[in-house]
Amino acid sequence: MKVMIPSASLRNIVFVVALLTLALGLTACNREKSNEGSSQPRVALIMKSLANEFFLTMADGARKHQAAHRDQYELIVNGIKNETDLAEQVGLVEQMVAQQVNAIVIAPADSKALVPALKRAKAAGVLVVNIDNKLDAGALMEADLSVPFVGPDNRAGARLVGEVVAGKLTAGDKVAIIEGVPTAFNGQQRRAGFEDAMRTAGMNIVSVQSGYWEMDRANNVATALLSEHPDLKAILCGNDSMALGAVAAVQAAGRTGKVLVAGFDNIAAVKPMLADGRVVATADQHADKLAVFGIEAALKILRGEAAPADQTTAVDLVTR
Repeated sequence: MKVMIPSASLRNIVFVVALLTLALGLTACNREKSNEGSSQPRVALIMKSLANEFFLTMADGARKHQAAHRDQYELIVNGIKNETDLAEQVGLVEQMVAQQVNAIVIAPADSKALVPALKRAKAAGVLVVNIDNKLDAGALMEADLSVPFVGPDNRAGARLVGEVVAGKLTAGDKVAIIEGVPTAFNGQQRRAGFEDAMRTAGMNIVSVQSGYWEMDRANNVATALLSEHPDLKAILCGNDSMALGAVAAVQAAGRTGKVLVAGFDNIAAVKPMLADGRVVATADQHADKLAVFGIEAALKILRGEAAPADQTTAVDLVTR
């Protein structure tokens, strides 16, 4: 059966459809023009474990900076669950490339493993700035990749912390080092700084083991060290999360005050321990500013300024 539509009604329907089509077209056009007029560079901050207070502080500092510069850039903040979850961090890099961000500011979980993903990001037209943990120079050279670094001299900072510990000991005393991820440049540099201070003071380094930046792992390592070396005098930890684990192990062994503990990062959780001596020293690399320095470097490059040379940021000794 055919349904006949009066010609007048048909003309009205065609007219309404035409108006709707025109309106949609104008809306899309206006939206595109609006985006063009207010487009801002999109910067992705990719950090390591958000279970670590250091990176929460870093993220907070970055968000405050963006809030004060809303007219200059947009910020996307990312982090991984565990310090060693390299696959997740590689995935975040790939996601940010897919979302067509203009720049990635990254604190890599591993100094070598992230290089291929970052090379792909740069090939896709994404600017990369490295903060906190320096990418391996050899891996960058092999990949023919140039990435500016913004971060502290970890070796110098750890040496300062180690010198405080050494000043409370006697030459020949036994000490141990709990380092971070062995393949992370900042972990390697902090271990080297501790070793510099201990060897200069004539201490006996009886063990160097990895706590992979994590409190629980460091607690297990420290517990074993205290059992194996009943005359151990100090444990130097590559970050404050591991220092918290070491402090708990020392307390459980009934050796508080007899075994010194030192850390690195100056997170809020160690402040009461610095006050009562459970932690004798740490280093502050100013987590709230570190990502900001990287973001500002990225924005300069995006504005067409020359890529900056590697930038060394402040690291300060913190004691009671």
